[in-house]
Amino acid sequence: MTGVMETPAPALPEWFTELFAHRRWVRRATPFPHVYVRDVFVEEFYQRLSAEYQRVRRDRGDEFHVVNELYSADAISLTKLRNGPLALFGSREWHDLIAGVMGVAGTGDIEGAVHHHPPDSPRGWPHSDLAPAWFAGDPPVAGETRLPDGEVDIQTGERESGVAARELVRGVAIMFYLANDPAWAAGDGGETALFAHVNGRHDPEPDLLVPPLNNSMVMFECTPRSWHTFAGHNVADRNCLVMWLHRPRSEAVRRWGENHIVTW
Repeated sequence: MTGVMETPAPALPEWFTELFAHRRWVRRATPFPHVYVRDVFVEEFYQRLSAEYQRVRRDRGDEFHVVNELYSADAISLTKLRNGPLALFGSREWHDLIAGVMGVAGTGDIEGAVHHHPPDSPRGWPHSDLAPAWFAGDPPVAGETRLPDGEVDIQTGERESGVAARELVRGVAIMFYLANDPAWAAGDGGETALFAHVNGRHDPEPDLLVPPLNNSMVMFECTPRSWHTFAGHNVADRNCLVMWLHRPRSEAVRRWGENHIVTW
């Protein structure tokens, strides 16, 4: 089951809306609710995003870090990309657009990075992303966002004495594909796998594969059912901006219970 919606309707500034190709954004119900978009941005702006990522990869390669010892990607955080075209993804305009489309009242706190998988990377493990995240200081006010700044460990909340922090939970996951081989075809791997059920299995068959097509995007609310992973076995480099919006932990507990929030 699918539904179609026009590109974003919240009251957003003209400079921001002019960046979009204004194609239809497709809301899908299976294997769990998610939104899929082709040609997210106008071609000129997409090319700027791609070129900027390629420049960062070339000139700042030493700033990329291993995401997880069990995950084959390295990444550079949005916190380090506050200047240039990629800074758009840390903006309040982008936050409010995604929050509005997904129907989640985000807190203004953003976590994310551009992930790079080398060719023939192994498949990841299915996970829901319904996980805690810690941010320093007071909640952002209207028009502002907050990205992790190193004062607080985003996964554990560890910090020096006297540093205030808030415990949140991931509310929306977004994956935007860029700077990949434009000749990608079915069988080339590197998709995002979505699952209807996992049932304790480590390697279930995906119910849907989202291809890493340039200037496309998939996003979904983080819930106990939002099972997904990197499908692996890519024939070429695979690049994807991965980011999350957040909600108060109390709201996630009220909706799904403490036991569904996955600790690190």
